Amino acid sequence: MQQKKEGKDDSFLQSQFLIAMPGLGDPYFEQTVTLICQHNEDGCFGLTINRPMDVTVKDLFDQLKIPAENDTSIQGINALRGGPVQVEQGFIIHDSSTDKTWENTLKINDDLSVTASRDILFDIGAGKGPDNFLLALGCASWAPGQMEQEVLSNSWLNCPADKKIIFDTPYEKRWQGAVKTMGIDLNLLSDVAGHA
Repeated sequence: MQQKKEGKDDSFLQSQFLIAMPGLGDPYFEQTVTLICQHNEDGCFGLTINRPMDVTVKDLFDQLKIPAENDTSIQGINALRGGPVQVEQGFIIHDSSTDKTWENTLKINDDLSVTASRDILFDIGAGKGPDNFLLALGCASWAPGQMEQEVLSNSWLNCPADKKIIFDTPYEKRWQGAVKTMGIDLNLLSDVAGHA
């Protein structure tokens, strides 16, 4: 087992929002907010929460033949593009409103988890799932040290994840909403790094 270096926290971005700076030219990540689900010495994994797809959660349930007795909870909710990696894989970001556990769940913090197994979909369909959830297809991932370099090069801002932005804010307002939680005026942001 590797020992951590004194004072170094490899998980410093876990449970944070990664907010694209206005000058980020990557067409996929432009004006995105990404929830960092895990960050350690092996790299970084997150899910973008403000890129809705044309497909709804109900459409996906129908396609997967998952019964949805309580389809009001999934009606009209768009699935999200979680990232450019593993685009066929579904990820459910959810709150901790239930004590139920699922096969493949990663705890992000005390209030949020992400589950990548189908069993949660059956519980959601039966009305026994978490109170709040998002379904994302695909994820974003970074190699060890890559995310730290991108933050240092002024591609991203980061701040603590906010459940209200994840579950209660319209998709098109999540980027501005995340920036506002930091007390920053978007008009004053520069895409030029201010360090040597």
